[in-house]
Order: sequence, then C-alpha cells, then structure tokens
Amino acid sequence: MSPTQGFPRRQVLVLAAGAAVASSAIVTGSAAADTADTSTSAHRSDTWGSVPGAVPVPLDAWFDNDGIDTAAARGGNFDGSGYSFPGEELPAGPTVIGGVDFLFPSSAAGAKNNIVANGQRLDLPPGRYLSASFLVSCSYGAASGTATVHYADGSTSSAPLGGSDWYSGGGELTASFRYSPTGTDAHPVAIGISDLWTDPARDAVAVTLPVTGPATEGTSALHVFALSLQPAAAGRALLLRSAASTNSLTGPRGTQSIEATVLNAGTAWITPADAVSVDVSVPGARTLAPAAIPVLGPGEQARLRIGIRNTAGTAAGTAATGTVRVAGRGGTASARSTPLVLGTPDYRPTDASLSTHQAPYWFSDAKFGIFIHWGVYSVPAWSPVGGSYAEWYWNSMQGTDDPVHAYHARTYGEDFAYDDFIPLFTASRFDPRSWVELFQEAGAEYYVLTSKHHEGFALWDTKVSDRNAVRMGPHRDLVGDLFAASRRWTPQLRNGLYFSMPEWFNPDSPWMGHAPRNPYTLEPVPYTGYTAGKDFVKDYQAPQMRELIHGYDPDVIWCDIGGANDCEHVLADYFNNAKNRGRPKDVTVNDRSGIAPHDFTTPEYTTYNSTVVAKWEASRGLDPHSYGYNSATPDDRYMTAEEVVRSLVDIVSKNGNFLLDIGPKADGTIPAIMQQRLRETGAWLKVNGESVYGTTYWAPMAQLGDLRFSVRQGRAFYISSLAEPGSTLTVQAPVPVRKGDRVTMLGHDRPLDWDFDGGTLTVRVPAAARAKGRYAWVFKIDWTR
Repeated sequence: MSPTQGFPRRQVLVLAAGAAVASSAIVTGSAAADTADTSTSAHRSDTWGSVPGAVPVPLDAWFDNDGIDTAAARGGNFDGSGYSFPGEELPAGPTVIGGVDFLFPSSAAGAKNNIVANGQRLDLPPGRYLSASFLVSCSYGAASGTATVHYADGSTSSAPLGGSDWYSGGGELTASFRYSPTGTDAHPVAIGISDLWTDPARDAVAVTLPVTGPATEGTSALHVFALSLQPAAAGRALLLRSAASTNSLTGPRGTQSIEATVLNAGTAWITPADAVSVDVSVPGARTLAPAAIPVLGPGEQARLRIGIRNTAGTAAGTAATGTVRVAGRGGTASARSTPLVLGTPDYRPTDASLSTHQAPYWFSDAKFGIFIHWGVYSVPAWSPVGGSYAEWYWNSMQGTDDPVHAYHARTYGEDFAYDDFIPLFTASRFDPRSWVELFQEAGAEYYVLTSKHHEGFALWDTKVSDRNAVRMGPHRDLVGDLFAASRRWTPQLRNGLYFSMPEWFNPDSPWMGHAPRNPYTLEPVPYTGYTAGKDFVKDYQAPQMRELIHGYDPDVIWCDIGGANDCEHVLADYFNNAKNRGRPKDVTVNDRSGIAPHDFTTPEYTTYNSTVVAKWEASRGLDPHSYGYNSATPDDRYMTAEEVVRSLVDIVSKNGNFLLDIGPKADGTIPAIMQQRLRETGAWLKVNGESVYGTTYWAPMAQLGDLRFSVRQGRAFYISSLAEPGSTLTVQAPVPVRKGDRVTMLGHDRPLDWDFDGGTLTVRVPAAARAKGRYAWVFKIDWTR
C-alpha cells in the first residue's frame, strides 16, 4: 500500500438519479396493518402517463471559473494551479449525458464555464421536480456539502451534493488528458453527474449550492458545469432513463447483461399487480432473463440487469440497434432505442477495449472482503503506532530522520540487512484452512492476499526469480496453499491477489532510484534471489502477473502503485482467460495497474461522504495506520467491532465495498485481537447481513446524521442507525413506505408501530427491540407483504 496515496486516483463520485416523493398526507402502520395495495386499473397502454422531458437550466449568469481550454485558446485555471480540461474532448451546447439533457458550457477563449460552489443561490424555472442533476467535478480531492432547495411557499429541503476529484479517469464525461500550465498532462480527467433530491409536492424556485470554494491550490472545491431538472409526472408514469449493453454476466446461466435504469416519475406505487418488466428486442439476440420490477415507490429508481444471448450466427461483438422496453398492465410504459453490442468479443490490448470491462455483479453484491498483508516485513513488524505503515519498513529504514532507521540500528544493528529477515519469515504455523474459515465466520465474501509487496518477495513459486517463498524463507507456496484451502473448505469465497507493480530496490528498475544498499553506510547489498539484467516489465513483472493469472485463477487482481507496465496485454489475457473457459466467470481489477481502464477505485484509509455510482472499494487495516502487522500496536488501538460495523454500513450506503485488512505474524498466526474483531463483525452480519449483501444505494441520499440507507430492490428498504435509538426513531427524509408495509428491527421479530407524516417517518422502538441491537441498529421496511 502507499502511505502517501501518490498513485493516480480514478474515483468517480456521482449521486444517482431519482428521488422519493415526500407526501404531506398522513400514513400510519402498526403490527396489525399488513394489508396490500389493492389499486387496480384497466390493462391498457393508456394507463401509463407521459413523463415530461428534462429541463436544462442555463448557468451563464453564475459561471465564475474558466476550467476548459483548447490548444488554440489557453488561459483557463480549473484548479487554482493552472490546469484545465481539454475542450477538444468535451461537448458544447445541448447534449445528452447519462440519459439526461444538459446544456454544456462553451470552451471559447476567456469564457467562464463553471461555478465554484461557494453558497451561490441559483434561480430555477418554477415547477415541481423529482431531482436536480448537476454536472460536477472537484479540484484537489472530493468535495461535498449540503445544498438547499427553496420552494415557492418559503419552505426548504436539504440534501448532500458532491463530486469526485477530476484527476479520476472515469465518469460520464472523461477526457484523455488535461492542459498543464506549460503543456499537457497525459492523464485522464473526468466530470460526473450528481443528483440533488427535490420535493415534487412543492414548487421549487431556487437552489443554494454548498460552500466549498474558492478554487485554490491544495484546497478541495466543487465545480458545477451544468444543471438539469427532471419534472414530476402524475399517476402511473415510468421513465427508462438509461439503457446500455455490458460485458458482464447475469443470472444463473451467465447471460450477457443489458443494464437499464427505470425511474418512477409518477405519484402511484408500482406493485406486483402492475406486472412491470423490462426486456430487450434486437436483431441477432433474444432476451433470456427479463428484469422484473415488483415494487417501486414514487420517485424511486430501479437499476436492472436484463440477460440476453446471441442467436445462432450472430458473432460476439456484433453492433446492432435494439429497443429496451418497460412493459406492464398490458402496454408499454417507456421504451428507448439504443445501440447495443451483442456478446463479448475477445479483449484487445487497448484502452478502448479494456474499458468495456466493468466490476462484476458478484463484486458489487459482496460488499465485504478481507485484505491480507503478509511478507518479509512481518518479521520486524514495527513502525510508530498510527504513524506509518509497518509493511514499509525497508523503505522507512532509508530515511535518516525516520524512526524506523534508528529502531533498526538499535534492535538489529547497522550491518543487519533487510534481506536477513527472509530466513525468519517461516510461516511455520500457517494453517490456511483456519484462515479461510475465519474469513467465512467474519461474513466476508472475498479476500485479497498480497502475492508480492514492494519488497519484491513473492509468496508463490515464481519462475523468473528465486526471490520467493518456495526457494527460501517458508519453502512453501503460500498463495497456492491458501487458494487450495479456500476452494476446498470455503468454496463460496472469492479469491483475490494483490500485486505491487514496482519494487522499491529492484536493480533493474528501482522505484526508489537505487538498488539495495546499507542505509547507514550506503554500501551496496544483494537483492537476494534475484539475478539482475532483466527487462523489468517484459522479462519479470508481466511474466509474474501471468503466472498468477494462469497458475492460480484469481477472481480479483488488486494492483498497486502503477508505473511502468504492460497491463494492456496482461489484463486482456486475464479477461479473456476468464471469458473463454468452458464455464465463463467474471473477474475484476482495480485502478492501480498504471493504465486508465479499471473496474473499481480504491480510497485508502478514507471513504467518501456521498454516493459513488462508479464502483469503489475502501480499504484500511484494523490497525490505526498499518496494513502489515505492527508489534508496537497495543490491542486497545485496533478498530473495535463497533467501528468496523459502522464503517461497513457507511461504505455500503454509498455504493462501496469494504476491504478490511489484517496483518498475520511471520509464523502465519493471526493475532488474537484481529480474530476477535472479525468474529464480532461476523456475528453482527449474521443478524443484519440482509441490509448489506446484494443491496444498492438509495438515490435521494446516502446518509442523514447517524442514519444510513440501503435498498434491496423490489423487496425492502433499510435504515441503519449508527447510534442507539431512543424510544422513537425519527427519519426526516422521503422514505418509501406505504400503508400496510411492515416495519421491523433486524434481530427483533415483532413488527413495530410507525407513522409517516409530512415527510417524516416515526418508528416506535420498545426497549426489548433496542436491547437486541448492537453496533448499528437496522430497521427494515418490508415491501413484499
């Protein structure tokens, strides 16, 4: 891992489309109120109302920053440091982005083209809207805050509005480079969509942006490029907001997935009686797995996967125009004609081809994984507690002012080289079965083992170097043993491997600028087991990655640091190897391989404070600031189970996965405190896991004070309280709840009394229910009864 997070960040943070209707009517429920929605209507196509088109809002009067340049017209300064977006790769004027109509600003010389959010009040065309969609990007890190919608009656509503760092390489709008003060910087930059909930029961007249600016070097700021409003409709009205083909597999038969987002833009609930489903009609393929929408509240959205399969004679990769249709009540509610790619052709070693890959559905549904940092650094296992990563011990030794430099000399002596730790890395008590059964007991759905960290010591029998755990140290294939145990004893666990792209002191390509040397005398020392003279990428790095792909078949490859690489070819090989087997499977790769294409982004020892639609995974150790085992850390400094659970709930509510790290000792034992924390987390998940696994984010908002939200589409809505509730739980949000819906607290079997009045849900929580909860109290609104 990188303690400075110096790797390129490619996170894409956007809030999802859609919002829930807040009604002023009073709705009540109780333990006895279990009636179903019995509304009916004639089975005719005209039972579906029309949805008004989006309303783009001109923002020229508020633009105060020039963030877009062209080669012929320079002078922009998006971030306060003289960098800007390339206008050549961005639209201008009316354009459709993410299924939404926008007015994209001009990139003309000297023209202002974005607002640095700093509390400005933007006037809106008065009307009733479901949501306000913003095109946003951030300079110097993700930025967000509270935005306020103003209504004609003088009332207001508030919700989070945020964006991701533009140096991301992903999002609805992505440019392949940015302009620098002196030329160009060949790194992707992005603009995403962020949605703000508005109350369709009131006439909106203005919105006040969060206070984040100004755009200055080193300070995060939110930039707004465009705004579009989605009007509300009356009655039954569905909008197919977006539809696109993917290369992902869906359903038990592993069919190609077409993804669609459907918005309930009306005022009526969709229920099983409406028989709403989504299918695809396209020459050359047929729908095998239509997507059903059993229940969808007003203003809510459903993110769907429709399975299609090519018909005989249709080659994989065939381009065709198809119709994605939302049907119900005997007619068509909404439809969209869209270009589709039928089937998945072999991946090619190009960014364009690799970018068609995305995070698998199993990964999006898994939510919780275990990271394992284990290597030679597990022998000295020391760093200042909470100060630096223990797995960076060798590199930390090099700095004369670093505490590790003095610690090593005092503990081992100045002549004791780092590689002298290799024989002490024995793994003598490594029991792979006990490891994977612990991960299963923790409730994890996957794990990621460090196959090789920056020290260059491989935990498998690599054929391109003797610097590995089979030839020295443990004299054992640690990767192979763990994978074999997992596949035998915990077959439901997905298996992943971390791989460091560079090595600190590899003589052929030293990341730190020099080959191994004594940090006290600066005299050269051996790079044990390695024979110099290789082309680092072609003869060493890429062959090692292929050994892992073909020898161990990992479900996840978790790269780190980036730098010199041949990942276009390696990842094409990885994806094709998974795709072309007798029983295809979906694999995934993160954003740190050194190339732009990736499936998910990886914030480190941090998370986001609003929803990130592009898949992401937060990682951190149980240790306060280390992934590798740190012998200096006392037990009371590790994360508590309460902190683990609250982190997991928070991350899941924003569409993230949580990769929680443990650091085994050099002998292969997992410290008792780490085992305890994992088991305590697993105990909570056994009761509350349905609010985590297989859920998705709630579009209107991810959090409200101590509350977090998640949705099991068509089945249930979950409210997780990170603080123990009192005798009542009050939720001042447009919660999707109907008369007759059953409200419970997970772990407490009895239904709870509740009422919903003027956009506020109040749930009465008896002491017996509160006593059943721990760490996070999860309330379930069951839509299926």
